[in-house]
Amino acid sequence: MRECFYGQHGVSPNHANVLGVLSLILWSLILIISVKYLTLILRADNRGEGGILVLATLVSDVLRRGKFLFLLGLFGAALLYADGMITPAISVMGAVEGLHVATPLFDHYVLPIAIIVLVGLFLFQSRGTTGVGAVFGPITLIWFAAISLLGLRHIIHAPQVLAAINPIHAFEFFVINGSRGFVVLGAVFLVVTGGEALYADIGHFGTAPIRISWFAVVLPALTLNYFGQGALLLVEPDAAVNPFYRMAPPWALFSSSAPTPAT
Repeated sequence: MRECFYGQHGVSPNHANVLGVLSLILWSLILIISVKYLTLILRADNRGEGGILVLATLVSDVLRRGKFLFLLGLFGAALLYADGMITPAISVMGAVEGLHVATPLFDHYVLPIAIIVLVGLFLFQSRGTTGVGAVFGPITLIWFAAISLLGLRHIIHAPQVLAAINPIHAFEFFVINGSRGFVVLGAVFLVVTGGEALYADIGHFGTAPIRISWFAVVLPALTLNYFGQGALLLVEPDAAVNPFYRMAPPWALFSSSAPTPAT
């Protein structure tokens, strides 16, 4: 949301743009994740395993053009490796940057803290899926509950944001903004980044737990939170500088009155 409305390529956080971006986000989650991955691609497992190479193998067996499709599979795997390098860094940096919102005193510590967190996560990963899931499962449920409540809090104050469920607002967004709307679409696509991991993780969790957790927990929580950010922008357009953190009440934000260090 921040990338859509703040910065060089952002659009004005007016009523039409907020509803248009929210509609794009919601229907991206529905069509790409819910329909494409959860409904269709998760069926294409190979003896309980998933991933781009598995998909390439299944397709090559059907079409009998193994070498070409296998090369395409390798190309897709290379893209997946690149995504695996970028996504953890972006995710952790996005979380740690909240310290910058609290006080500029943390500006010089965001990067070192992110590196420490990443190293710790990769070391802990050696405990396997069971060990990691036992620790992060409850934490993740608390996280989704928290962001759901934050979003619901603002939706109550601006229920007109629910009109974004209508996909016509997504089409109107492009009519209003023209080519700039497609630039913003690149930022919207960030909401589905990592969706391919659902298919790759079939071997770890199975299709049923993945589908249940997405439709029962993740999708409702993300929808409430994004719509809550949109509701906040309808009331306070200036919150576009960081709508996610601005959603939280003052008592839930760490803040410091210390002076900004001289540079």
